[in-house]
Amino acid sequence: MRGGAIAYRAAMNKPLRLGIAGLGTVGMGLLQLLAEHGGRLAEHVGREIEVVAVSARSRTKMRVLAMGNARWFDDAERLAVDPSIDVFVELIGGDNGIAKRAVEAALGAGKHVVTANKALLAKHGSALARRAETAGVALNFEAAVAGGIPVIKTLREALAGNQIRRVCGILNGTCNYILTKMQEEHRSFSDILREAQEKGYAEADPTFDIGGFDTAHKLTLLTSLAFGTHVAFEEVHIEGIESITQADIEAAHDLGYRIKLLGVALMTESGIEQRVHPAMVRKHSAIAEVSGVTNCVAIDGDFCGTLLLAGAGAGAKATASAVASDILDLARGGTSPPPFGISAANLETYKRAKLGQHQGAYYVRLSVFDRPGAMASIAGRMGEREVSLESIVQRRPRGAQPGIDARPRPGLPTSVILITHETTEQAIRGALEAIHGDGQVSEKPQMIRIEPL
Repeated sequence: MRGGAIAYRAAMNKPLRLGIAGLGTVGMGLLQLLAEHGGRLAEHVGREIEVVAVSARSRTKMRVLAMGNARWFDDAERLAVDPSIDVFVELIGGDNGIAKRAVEAALGAGKHVVTANKALLAKHGSALARRAETAGVALNFEAAVAGGIPVIKTLREALAGNQIRRVCGILNGTCNYILTKMQEEHRSFSDILREAQEKGYAEADPTFDIGGFDTAHKLTLLTSLAFGTHVAFEEVHIEGIESITQADIEAAHDLGYRIKLLGVALMTESGIEQRVHPAMVRKHSAIAEVSGVTNCVAIDGDFCGTLLLAGAGAGAKATASAVASDILDLARGGTSPPPFGISAANLETYKRAKLGQHQGAYYVRLSVFDRPGAMASIAGRMGEREVSLESIVQRRPRGAQPGIDARPRPGLPTSVILITHETTEQAIRGALEAIHGDGQVSEKPQMIRIEPL
């Protein structure tokens, strides 16, 4: 015991040596943070933190910060196992390829790993956690979800005494920026997306963000932490925001709602719901007030009640802050908790809730042909599946002249908004499929869940 204590003290008197793979936005942000706050951080944890080696795709690319005396590695896998490092910091990205090989190599070599790679963890998190635990090293990933918001530590440590019932939130800043701008400036989805790309908030190919996949990766990790299950990205129901129109934004506003892309993980009697989709939330709720590129996560626990964490969800500084927090935990020494809060061997098999059994109210927008019997046919289809309607509103375009633009246009479609009472998703989808098949509408019906947040 005494020898172990002496070895521990000796290790704590040495600098913590980092090898950083990936010098993009987050990697350079981390170097900037360590350069500006290194002295203060060393005082906090009682030892120096040194970047001794780096790796990136291009050695010739201009870097904002000099690498100092750090050794350069062309191969991230070689860096991951190099004896000169204590911690391998993976900031490459991607769910396979060099990122996966390098992380596996580092864990196999007994190196602690800090990563911001949500895609890698959403696909291979359970297996990597087992490797880390077998090697007796840490696998830390605070930066993988919601940028600078400390949601991983909150679920894994601060709320460990709670039975979590639901985790949900706005987990993608690009989508939240687009929806916020559509609401505030009454502009089209395509127009705002183009602006987001020009400002660097959206990629040239924005599918990963606007299609909901980025949110789904993050939700997968929160689900595992909240409910003690293996990661199960393939079980997430995913919808993006591509179908949201200005007509939906305006209707939501008039009805007292705002539209947000939410990731929701919920424990039910039949299993766990994991879903990503646009949702209407009451406009004066806390989550509705989260605008722009900001992220937020709401956590419902049996003893803590509901907590709401909000802040910068992406960007160099916010994400580097989260990476640094994981590094500082390692610099302080001591025993790291299992990556997903409990031993990987004790993670339960994910059990998906019964398909279509989610219950709630729904917003539906129909482009209905103005002809006799159309609404009666629609009401009949709803009735067949026991979908009860709370309200039916015929809408005219924003700026239309009362009594003029709202006049019937025989045979042409008119916009009709339906709000349902609580029903199952299976029932509402079945009704809308039948309505579309009957030919009473000019385009596929729009359906958005109403979330009681």
